[in-house]
Amino acid sequence: MNPYLGRRLRYGMVGGGPGAFIGAVHRMAAALDGEFDLVAGAFASAPERARKQGRILGLDARRVYGSFEEMAETEAALGDGRRIDAVSIVTPNHLHHPVAKAFLGAGIHVICDKPMTTTLVDAEDLCGKVAAAGLTFALTHNYTGYPMVKEARHLVSTGRLGALRKVIAQYPQGWLGTRLEDSGHKQARWRQDPDRAGASSAVADIGTHVHNLVGYVTGLEIDAVFADLSSLVKGRVMEDDASMLVRFAGGARGVFSASQVSTGEENGLSLRVYGEDAGLVWRQEQPNVLEVLYPDAPRETRTRGSEYLSAPARHATRLPPGHPEGFVEAFANIYRCAGRVIGAGMAGAEADPLDHDFPNEEDGARGMHFIDCVLASAAAERWVGVAGYRPRVSEASP
Repeated sequence: MNPYLGRRLRYGMVGGGPGAFIGAVHRMAAALDGEFDLVAGAFASAPERARKQGRILGLDARRVYGSFEEMAETEAALGDGRRIDAVSIVTPNHLHHPVAKAFLGAGIHVICDKPMTTTLVDAEDLCGKVAAAGLTFALTHNYTGYPMVKEARHLVSTGRLGALRKVIAQYPQGWLGTRLEDSGHKQARWRQDPDRAGASSAVADIGTHVHNLVGYVTGLEIDAVFADLSSLVKGRVMEDDASMLVRFAGGARGVFSASQVSTGEENGLSLRVYGEDAGLVWRQEQPNVLEVLYPDAPRETRTRGSEYLSAPARHATRLPPGHPEGFVEAFANIYRCAGRVIGAGMAGAEADPLDHDFPNEEDGARGMHFIDCVLASAAAERWVGVAGYRPRVSEASP
Protein backbone atom coordinates (compact mmCIF):
# COMPACT_ATOMS: atom_id res chain seq x y z
CA MET A 1 0.00 0.00 0.00
CA ASN A 2 1.01 3.61 -0.36
CA PRO A 3 3.00 4.45 2.78
CA TYR A 4 1.47 7.92 3.10
CA LEU A 5 -2.19 7.04 2.53
CA GLY A 6 -2.43 3.61 4.14
CA ARG A 7 -4.10 2.26 1.00
CA ARG A 8 -3.26 1.58 -2.61
CA LEU A 9 -3.52 4.38 -5.12
CA ARG A 10 -6.46 3.87 -7.46
CA TYR A 11 -5.50 4.38 -11.08
CA GLY A 12 -7.07 4.17 -14.50
CA MET A 13 -5.54 3.54 -17.91
CA VAL A 14 -6.16 5.11 -21.30
CA GLY A 15 -4.97 2.86 -24.11
CA GLY A 16 -3.42 -0.54 -23.56
CA GLY A 17 -6.20 -2.58 -25.12
CA PRO A 18 -5.99 -6.19 -26.39
CA GLY A 19 -2.63 -6.89 -28.01
CA ALA A 20 -0.97 -3.65 -26.90
CA PHE A 21 2.63 -4.13 -25.75
CA ILE A 22 3.39 -1.08 -23.66
CA GLY A 23 0.06 -1.05 -21.82
CA ALA A 24 0.78 -4.50 -20.43
CA VAL A 25 4.26 -3.35 -19.34
CA HIS A 26 2.77 -0.38 -17.48
CA ARG A 27 0.23 -2.61 -15.73
CA MET A 28 2.96 -5.01 -14.60
CA ALA A 29 5.10 -2.11 -13.40
CA ALA A 30 2.27 -0.47 -11.46
CA ALA A 31 1.40 -3.78 -9.79
CA LEU A 32 4.93 -4.82 -8.85
CA ASP A 33 5.19 -3.16 -5.44
CA GLY A 34 1.54 -3.50 -4.44
CA GLU A 35 1.00 0.27 -4.22
CA PHE A 36 -1.46 0.71 -7.15
CA ASP A 37 -4.84 -0.80 -8.02
CA LEU A 38 -6.17 -0.60 -11.58
CA VAL A 39 -9.87 0.18 -11.21
CA ALA A 40 -10.92 1.92 -14.45
CA GLY A 41 -9.98 2.30 -18.08
CA ALA A 42 -10.73 3.53 -21.56
CA PHE A 43 -8.62 0.88 -23.22
CA ALA A 44 -9.51 1.28 -26.89
CA SER A 45 -11.41 3.53 -29.28
CA ALA A 46 -13.67 0.61 -30.26
CA PRO A 47 -16.12 0.02 -27.37
CA GLU A 48 -16.17 -3.77 -27.74
CA ARG A 49 -12.37 -3.98 -27.59
CA ALA A 50 -12.40 -1.73 -24.53
CA ARG A 51 -15.02 -3.94 -22.83
CA LYS A 52 -13.02 -7.05 -23.74
CA GLN A 53 -9.91 -5.65 -22.06
CA GLY A 54 -11.94 -4.71 -19.00
CA ARG A 55 -13.25 -8.27 -18.73
CA ILE A 56 -9.73 -9.69 -19.10
CA LEU A 57 -8.55 -7.46 -16.26
CA GLY A 58 -11.58 -8.22 -14.07
CA LEU A 59 -12.76 -4.62 -13.81
CA ASP A 60 -16.22 -3.43 -12.88
CA ALA A 61 -17.95 -2.99 -16.26
CA ARG A 62 -19.35 0.36 -15.10
CA ARG A 63 -15.80 1.71 -14.95
CA VAL A 64 -14.78 0.59 -18.42
CA TYR A 65 -15.42 3.62 -20.59
CA GLY A 66 -16.02 4.23 -24.27
CA SER A 67 -13.84 7.34 -24.40
CA PHE A 68 -11.22 9.12 -22.30
CA GLU A 69 -13.49 12.20 -22.11
CA GLU A 70 -16.25 10.13 -20.53
CA MET A 71 -13.77 8.53 -18.18
CA ALA A 72 -12.28 11.83 -16.96
CA GLU A 73 -15.70 13.40 -16.38
CA THR A 74 -17.28 10.38 -14.71
CA GLU A 75 -14.31 9.54 -12.49
CA ALA A 76 -14.00 13.14 -11.28
CA ALA A 77 -17.67 13.09 -10.30
CA LEU A 78 -17.23 9.97 -8.14
CA GLY A 79 -15.59 12.00 -5.39
CA ASP A 80 -12.44 11.51 -3.38
CA GLY A 81 -13.50 8.22 -1.83
CA ARG A 82 -13.93 6.32 -5.10
CA ARG A 83 -12.46 8.13 -8.06
CA ILE A 84 -9.06 7.33 -9.51
CA ASP A 85 -6.08 9.15 -8.03
CA ALA A 86 -4.00 8.93 -11.21
CA VAL A 87 -4.26 7.99 -14.87
CA SER A 88 -1.75 6.06 -16.94
CA ILE A 89 -1.61 7.16 -20.61
CA VAL A 90 -0.31 4.46 -22.97
CA THR A 91 -1.79 5.56 -26.30
CA PRO A 92 -0.07 6.49 -29.56
CA ASN A 93 1.67 9.88 -29.35
CA HIS A 94 -1.06 12.07 -30.83
CA LEU A 95 -3.41 11.34 -27.93
CA HIS A 96 -1.00 12.14 -25.09
CA HIS A 97 -1.84 15.86 -25.03
CA PRO A 98 -5.65 15.70 -25.18
CA VAL A 99 -5.84 12.83 -22.69
CA ALA A 100 -3.45 14.43 -20.20
CA LYS A 101 -5.25 17.76 -20.58
CA ALA A 102 -8.62 16.16 -19.81
CA PHE A 103 -7.42 14.42 -16.65
CA LEU A 104 -5.39 17.34 -15.34
CA GLY A 105 -8.54 19.42 -15.79
CA ALA A 106 -10.39 16.84 -13.71
CA GLY A 107 -7.83 17.12 -10.89
CA ILE A 108 -6.25 13.73 -11.56
CA HIS A 109 -2.50 13.06 -11.51
CA VAL A 110 -0.90 11.83 -14.75
CA ILE A 111 1.66 9.15 -15.62
CA CYS A 112 2.33 9.32 -19.35
CA ASP A 113 4.37 7.29 -21.79
CA LYS A 114 6.97 9.14 -23.84
CA PRO A 115 7.27 11.31 -25.89
CA MET A 116 5.19 13.76 -23.90
CA THR A 117 3.30 15.12 -26.94
CA THR A 118 3.73 15.56 -30.69
CA THR A 119 4.53 19.29 -30.58
CA LEU A 120 6.44 21.65 -28.32
CA VAL A 121 3.39 23.93 -28.08
CA ASP A 122 1.34 21.08 -26.63
CA ALA A 123 4.15 20.10 -24.25
CA GLU A 124 4.37 23.62 -22.88
CA ASP A 125 0.61 23.72 -22.57
CA LEU A 126 0.74 20.65 -20.32
CA CYS A 127 3.57 22.18 -18.28
CA GLY A 128 1.32 25.14 -17.61
CA LYS A 129 -1.64 22.98 -16.68
CA VAL A 130 0.42 20.84 -14.29
CA ALA A 131 1.72 23.98 -12.57
CA ALA A 132 -1.72 25.56 -12.34
CA ALA A 133 -3.35 22.41 -10.97
CA GLY A 134 -0.55 21.57 -8.52
CA LEU A 135 -0.59 17.95 -9.68
CA THR A 136 2.12 15.37 -10.33
CA PHE A 137 3.07 14.50 -13.91
CA ALA A 138 5.45 11.57 -14.45
CA LEU A 139 6.91 10.73 -17.86
CA THR A 140 8.00 7.13 -18.28
CA HIS A 141 11.50 7.48 -19.66
CA ASN A 142 12.03 4.17 -17.94
CA TYR A 143 15.78 3.87 -18.53
CA THR A 144 16.31 6.43 -15.78
CA GLY A 145 14.76 3.87 -13.43
CA TYR A 146 17.62 1.37 -13.71
CA PRO A 147 19.74 1.23 -10.53
CA MET A 148 23.04 1.27 -12.42
CA VAL A 149 21.95 4.34 -14.41
CA LYS A 150 21.37 6.04 -11.06
CA GLU A 151 24.83 4.88 -9.97
CA ALA A 152 26.31 6.36 -13.15
CA ARG A 153 24.59 9.65 -12.40
CA HIS A 154 25.96 9.58 -8.86
CA LEU A 155 29.53 9.04 -10.10
CA VAL A 156 29.27 11.97 -12.49
CA SER A 157 27.61 14.32 -10.00
CA THR A 158 30.18 13.61 -7.29
CA GLY A 159 33.07 14.34 -9.64
CA ARG A 160 34.44 10.79 -9.87
CA LEU A 161 34.94 11.17 -13.64
CA GLY A 162 36.39 14.68 -13.48
CA ALA A 163 35.43 17.27 -16.09
CA LEU A 164 33.44 15.59 -18.85
CA ARG A 165 34.87 15.49 -22.36
CA LYS A 166 32.93 13.03 -24.52
CA VAL A 167 29.52 11.34 -24.48
CA ILE A 168 28.50 8.58 -26.88
CA ALA A 169 24.90 7.36 -26.71
CA GLN A 170 23.48 4.89 -29.19
CA TYR A 171 20.11 3.20 -29.57
CA PRO A 172 20.15 0.62 -32.38
CA GLN A 173 17.10 -1.51 -33.15
CA GLY A 174 16.45 -3.63 -36.23
CA TRP A 175 12.72 -4.30 -36.10
CA LEU A 176 11.78 -1.76 -38.80
CA GLY A 177 14.33 -3.05 -41.31
CA THR A 178 11.46 -3.91 -43.68
CA ARG A 179 8.17 -2.17 -44.50
CA LEU A 180 6.53 -3.81 -41.50
CA GLU A 181 3.95 -1.03 -41.41
CA ASP A 182 2.50 -2.34 -44.70
CA SER A 183 1.79 -5.75 -43.17
CA GLY A 184 -0.79 -4.41 -40.71
CA HIS A 185 1.63 -4.50 -37.75
CA LYS A 186 -0.04 -2.18 -35.25
CA GLN A 187 3.07 -0.78 -33.57
CA ALA A 188 4.91 -0.17 -36.86
CA ARG A 189 1.86 1.35 -38.54
CA TRP A 190 1.27 4.18 -36.10
CA ARG A 191 4.98 4.95 -35.69
CA GLN A 192 5.20 5.59 -39.42
CA ASP A 193 2.03 7.68 -39.53
CA PRO A 194 2.71 11.44 -39.09
CA ASP A 195 -0.86 12.00 -37.90
CA ARG A 196 -0.29 9.72 -34.91
CA ALA A 197 3.47 9.75 -34.35
CA GLY A 198 4.01 13.48 -34.94
CA ALA A 199 6.70 15.06 -37.10
CA SER A 200 9.33 12.47 -36.14
CA SER A 201 9.45 8.69 -35.95
CA ALA A 202 12.83 7.29 -34.84
CA VAL A 203 13.94 10.41 -32.97
CA ALA A 204 10.62 10.73 -31.13
CA ASP A 205 10.40 7.02 -30.39
CA ILE A 206 13.94 6.17 -29.27
CA GLY A 207 16.03 9.31 -29.84
CA THR A 208 14.19 10.98 -26.99
CA HIS A 209 15.39 8.14 -24.74
CA VAL A 210 18.97 8.89 -25.80
CA HIS A 211 18.51 12.61 -25.11
CA ASN A 212 16.84 12.02 -21.75
CA LEU A 213 19.35 9.40 -20.59
CA VAL A 214 22.35 11.59 -21.40
CA GLY A 215 20.86 14.60 -19.65
CA TYR A 216 19.89 12.53 -16.61
CA VAL A 217 23.31 10.93 -16.14
CA THR A 218 25.62 13.79 -17.09
CA GLY A 219 23.64 16.93 -16.22
CA LEU A 220 25.16 18.50 -19.34
CA GLU A 221 23.20 21.08 -21.29
CA ILE A 222 23.26 20.80 -25.07
CA ASP A 223 24.46 23.95 -26.86
CA ALA A 224 23.90 22.83 -30.45
CA VAL A 225 23.13 19.80 -32.61
CA PHE A 226 23.95 18.80 -36.20
CA ALA A 227 21.62 16.05 -37.37
CA ASP A 228 21.31 13.75 -40.36
CA LEU A 229 17.95 11.97 -40.68
CA SER A 230 17.28 9.24 -43.21
CA SER A 231 14.55 6.93 -44.42
CA LEU A 232 16.81 4.02 -45.29
CA VAL A 233 13.97 1.62 -46.13
CA LYS A 234 12.85 2.58 -49.62
CA GLY A 235 9.43 4.23 -49.84
CA ARG A 236 9.15 5.02 -46.15
CA VAL A 237 7.67 8.45 -45.33
CA MET A 238 9.29 9.11 -41.93
CA GLU A 239 12.86 8.75 -40.72
CA ASP A 240 14.02 5.37 -39.49
CA ASP A 241 17.64 6.39 -38.78
CA ALA A 242 19.20 9.44 -37.11
CA SER A 243 22.80 10.48 -36.51
CA MET A 244 23.50 13.54 -34.36
CA LEU A 245 26.65 15.44 -33.43
CA VAL A 246 26.26 17.35 -30.19
CA ARG A 247 28.08 20.26 -28.57
CA PHE A 248 27.59 20.66 -24.84
CA ALA A 249 27.93 23.78 -22.74
CA GLY A 250 31.41 23.82 -21.25
CA GLY A 251 33.08 22.26 -24.27
CA ALA A 252 32.26 18.54 -24.10
CA ARG A 253 31.28 16.81 -27.33
CA GLY A 254 28.76 14.07 -28.04
CA VAL A 255 27.65 11.57 -30.64
CA PHE A 256 24.03 10.37 -30.54
CA SER A 257 22.42 7.81 -32.81
CA ALA A 258 18.93 6.34 -33.02
CA SER A 259 18.27 3.68 -35.62
CA GLN A 260 15.42 1.24 -36.14
CA VAL A 261 16.97 -0.36 -39.23
CA SER A 262 20.16 -1.71 -37.65
CA THR A 263 19.84 -5.28 -38.87
CA GLY A 264 19.94 -7.89 -36.15
CA GLU A 265 19.91 -5.44 -33.26
CA GLU A 266 17.25 -5.85 -30.57
CA ASN A 267 17.27 -3.08 -27.97
CA GLY A 268 20.90 -2.02 -27.87
CA LEU A 269 20.75 1.27 -25.98
CA SER A 270 24.19 2.09 -24.58
CA LEU A 271 25.86 5.04 -22.90
CA ARG A 272 29.55 5.94 -22.69
CA VAL A 273 30.72 8.96 -20.71
CA TYR A 274 34.38 10.00 -20.63
CA GLY A 275 35.87 12.52 -18.22
CA GLU A 276 39.38 13.71 -17.52
CA ASP A 277 39.84 11.20 -14.69
CA ALA A 278 37.63 8.23 -15.59
CA GLY A 279 34.93 6.93 -17.91
CA LEU A 280 31.86 4.75 -17.61
CA VAL A 281 29.94 2.35 -19.82
CA TRP A 282 26.35 1.11 -19.37
CA ARG A 283 24.42 -1.16 -21.74
CA GLN A 284 20.66 -1.60 -21.51
CA GLU A 285 20.79 -5.25 -22.55
CA GLN A 286 23.10 -5.95 -19.57
CA PRO A 287 21.53 -3.40 -17.21
CA ASN A 288 22.76 -4.81 -13.91
CA VAL A 289 26.39 -3.95 -14.66
CA LEU A 290 28.18 -0.59 -14.81
CA GLU A 291 31.80 -0.42 -15.95
CA VAL A 292 34.06 2.33 -14.65
CA LEU A 293 37.23 2.96 -16.68
CA TYR A 294 40.51 4.44 -15.43
CA PRO A 295 43.65 5.50 -17.31
CA ASP A 296 46.02 3.99 -14.72
CA ALA A 297 44.09 1.12 -13.10
CA PRO A 298 42.07 -1.94 -14.09
CA ARG A 299 38.50 -1.36 -15.16
CA GLU A 300 36.00 -1.64 -12.34
CA THR A 301 32.75 -3.60 -12.62
CA ARG A 302 29.92 -2.48 -10.36
CA THR A 303 26.87 -4.72 -9.98
CA ARG A 304 23.28 -3.96 -9.04
CA GLY A 305 22.25 -4.78 -5.51
CA SER A 306 25.69 -4.36 -3.98
CA GLU A 307 26.01 -2.58 -0.64
CA TYR A 308 28.79 -0.30 -1.89
CA LEU A 309 26.46 1.47 -4.34
CA SER A 310 25.03 4.95 -3.82
CA ALA A 311 21.75 5.59 -2.00
CA PRO A 312 19.82 6.34 -5.23
CA ALA A 313 20.98 3.03 -6.78
CA ARG A 314 20.05 1.07 -3.64
CA HIS A 315 16.69 2.85 -3.44
CA ALA A 316 15.87 1.56 -6.95
CA THR A 317 16.80 -2.05 -6.11
CA ARG A 318 14.51 -4.85 -4.96
CA LEU A 319 16.65 -8.02 -5.10
CA PRO A 320 20.10 -9.04 -3.80
CA PRO A 321 23.12 -9.16 -6.16
CA GLY A 322 23.05 -11.93 -8.75
CA HIS A 323 19.25 -11.90 -9.11
CA PRO A 324 18.75 -9.87 -12.29
CA GLU A 325 16.33 -6.98 -12.44
CA GLY A 326 15.36 -5.36 -15.71
CA PHE A 327 12.93 -3.52 -17.94
CA VAL A 328 9.72 -3.91 -15.94
CA GLU A 329 11.47 -3.08 -12.66
CA ALA A 330 12.84 0.13 -14.19
CA PHE A 331 9.30 1.13 -15.15
CA ALA A 332 8.13 0.13 -11.67
CA ASN A 333 10.65 2.47 -10.07
CA ILE A 334 9.01 5.39 -11.86
CA TYR A 335 5.54 4.23 -10.77
CA ARG A 336 6.63 3.69 -7.18
CA CYS A 337 8.38 7.05 -6.89
CA ALA A 338 5.60 8.99 -8.61
CA GLY A 339 2.98 7.18 -6.55
CA ARG A 340 4.71 8.04 -3.30
CA VAL A 341 5.00 11.70 -4.28
CA ILE A 342 1.29 11.68 -5.17
CA GLY A 343 0.39 9.96 -1.90
CA ALA A 344 2.52 12.30 0.18
CA GLY A 345 0.89 15.33 -1.42
CA MET A 346 -2.61 13.95 -0.80
CA ALA A 347 -1.69 13.26 2.83
CA GLY A 348 -0.14 16.68 3.36
CA ALA A 349 3.27 15.10 3.99
CA GLU A 350 6.75 15.43 2.50
CA ALA A 351 7.92 12.55 0.31
CA ASP A 352 11.39 11.08 0.68
CA PRO A 353 13.72 13.16 -1.55
CA LEU A 354 14.78 9.93 -3.32
CA ASP A 355 11.17 9.45 -4.43
CA HIS A 356 11.29 12.68 -6.45
CA ASP A 357 13.76 11.00 -8.81
CA PHE A 358 11.59 10.49 -11.90
CA PRO A 359 11.15 12.34 -15.23
CA ASN A 360 8.47 15.03 -15.18
CA GLU A 361 6.64 17.43 -17.50
CA GLU A 362 9.64 19.73 -17.88
CA ASP A 363 11.76 16.80 -19.02
CA GLY A 364 9.04 16.06 -21.57
CA ALA A 365 9.07 19.62 -22.89
CA ARG A 366 12.86 19.58 -23.15
CA GLY A 367 12.57 16.39 -25.17
CA MET A 368 10.13 18.02 -27.58
CA HIS A 369 12.44 21.03 -27.94
CA PHE A 370 15.29 18.64 -28.78
CA ILE A 371 13.17 16.94 -31.46
CA ASP A 372 12.35 20.31 -33.03
CA CYS A 373 16.04 21.28 -33.12
CA VAL A 374 17.04 17.94 -34.64
CA LEU A 375 14.39 18.27 -37.36
CA ALA A 376 15.45 21.86 -38.09
CA SER A 377 19.11 20.87 -38.29
CA ALA A 378 18.45 17.98 -40.65
CA ALA A 379 16.28 20.14 -42.91
CA ALA A 380 18.84 22.97 -43.07
CA GLU A 381 21.94 20.71 -43.02
CA ARG A 382 23.63 22.89 -40.41
CA TRP A 383 24.22 23.31 -36.68
CA VAL A 384 21.14 24.45 -34.76
CA GLY A 385 21.28 25.98 -31.30
CA VAL A 386 19.56 24.12 -28.47
CA ALA A 387 20.87 26.02 -25.44
CA GLY A 388 18.87 28.14 -23.07
CA TYR A 389 15.48 26.46 -23.47
CA ARG A 390 13.15 26.45 -20.49
CA PRO A 391 9.48 25.43 -20.75
CA ARG A 392 7.34 28.56 -21.12
CA VAL A 393 4.71 27.47 -18.64
CA SER A 394 3.29 30.97 -18.25
CA GLU A 395 2.20 30.93 -21.88
CA ALA A 396 0.07 27.82 -21.54
CA SER A 397 -3.46 28.15 -22.81
CA PRO A 398 -6.31 28.01 -20.29
